[in-house]
Amino acid sequence: QVQLVESGGGLVQAGGSLRLSCAASGSIVSINAMGWYRQAPGRQRELVAIIISGGTTSYLDSVKGRFTISRDNAKNTVYLQMNSVKAEDTAVYYCNVQARTSYIGSYWGQGTQVTVSS
Repeated sequence: QVQLVESGGGLVQAGGSLRLSCAASGSIVSINAMGWYRQAPGRQRELVAIIISGGTTSYLDSVKGRFTISRDNAKNTVYLQMNSVKAEDTAVYYCNVQARTSYIGSYWGQGTQVTVSS
């Protein structure tokens, strides 16, 4: 089993910065991918950024150049640095980890609210 603990959400002014963290723990053999999703009220959950085991990253078009995903393999932690935030970035952000324990599974964090005031 894998547990994810997110932190770093909150209220930020438009144009400001915020850093989200997600630490994975449990009977982890390896982690294939770590990512951040978000869900705004009335909208579907969408992939914001993902980083796979080799370090390759991919971003939602609307956050390219503003957000950066990174990971600390030693700590099984993924980060999302959010710069130049906009009101449309307001959402609940969820961490997702694809990890191998006794099997390969997909695990979700509890979500952290990010609110951007304009």
